Amino acid sequence: MSAPRTVLVLGGTTEGRAAAAALAGRDDVRVVSSLAGAVRSPALPDGEVRIGGFGGAEGLAAHLRAERVAAVLDATHPFASTMTANAAAACAGTGVPLVVLRRPGWTPGPGDRWHRVTSVAAAAAALPGLLPGSAGRVLLTTGRGGLAHFAAVDAAFWIRAVDPPDGPLPARHELLLDRGPFALDGERALFEAVVPHVLVTKDSGGAATAPKLTAARERGVPVLLVDRPPLPGGVAVEPTVDAALARLLGD
Repeated sequence: MSAPRTVLVLGGTTEGRAAAAALAGRDDVRVVSSLAGAVRSPALPDGEVRIGGFGGAEGLAAHLRAERVAAVLDATHPFASTMTANAAAACAGTGVPLVVLRRPGWTPGPGDRWHRVTSVAAAAAALPGLLPGSAGRVLLTTGRGGLAHFAAVDAAFWIRAVDPPDGPLPARHELLLDRGPFALDGERALFEAVVPHVLVTKDSGGAATAPKLTAARERGVPVLLVDRPPLPGGVAVEPTVDAALARLLGD
């Protein structure tokens, strides 16, 4: 009997954990999930787990060779552009097959008041134009990174993140430490309590954090939506776990 193929799953997303669970049930696969370590108490996937970076594309390539990795599934967050670029470069340099698993982004529906921007910095620059001056109230759900861009905005912020953020923060802010998925009733209650003038968020896609968009639509709250960074050219991309695994394993 041949040794199991080693499949490296990058990312601790919901889709990454689902892929690891599916692979862990196979006798012909050894699944190893790699988590960045950005979250203090991550939900651990099935199978083997490593936590921490690789040291850029060269470090990842060395890891692929040392561990004789047969295939890589990039199931990182849609905004983890550095890791995705490193995976594309490392796999191209080693000849290891790579499939990028990306849930579809969100699309606006009737009643949505979305303002798309290209980055968190662009969202911070556009935000004052949507606020009634210093009395403005902002629900900020872009995560713990990049919050320094909002430090100079004169408004009251409610910042939702999994872990406490580092670095400069707006002078007036309240931290809402919580982890998705978020139910619609809970998001409605949050909007009722905060009464935001603007919701600032990233186009993460998926159902786990989409209810905030419904709550914003119901209350007529405009949304500053940060677009996803572009994917490296030439990579294979699939929108679902089943499709990604079928392409990756040739099943």
